[in-house]
Amino acid sequence: MDAAQLIALAHECAVGLPIAELTHPFGPDWDVFKVRGRVFMLTTEVRGEPMLIVKADPEDGLALREQFAEVTPGYHMNKKHWNSVVAGPRLDEELVRELVIGSYLCVVEKLPQDKRPVAPEAFLPQC
Repeated sequence: MDAAQLIALAHECAVGLPIAELTHPFGPDWDVFKVRGRVFMLTTEVRGEPMLIVKADPEDGLALREQFAEVTPGYHMNKKHWNSVVAGPRLDEELVRELVIGSYLCVVEKLPQDKRPVAPEAFLPQC
């Protein structure tokens, strides 16, 4: 998967999630996706390389980093909870969708129950 495909797929998936919104609080070079005001995904370029930044359970994030060279600790984020993803030959559509949806659900499950747009344990993604 190349960089353009990675970012396009991540954006497509993110905008299809319930109550997801795209914002630009850090300027036009950063696409920040939020649910109920909380960030679940970012995209930007670092040294000319497009990058996706997503949240993950710390154990899952560590496993992803060990399995995929394209996944590293989150750029400018808490390294325990966030991962950066760049294009590479081992990435596929299914993995990118899982990363985006997983990040969204990590944030949703921390919201008060009456503010959750979906039940994380029962959510079936549409992207």
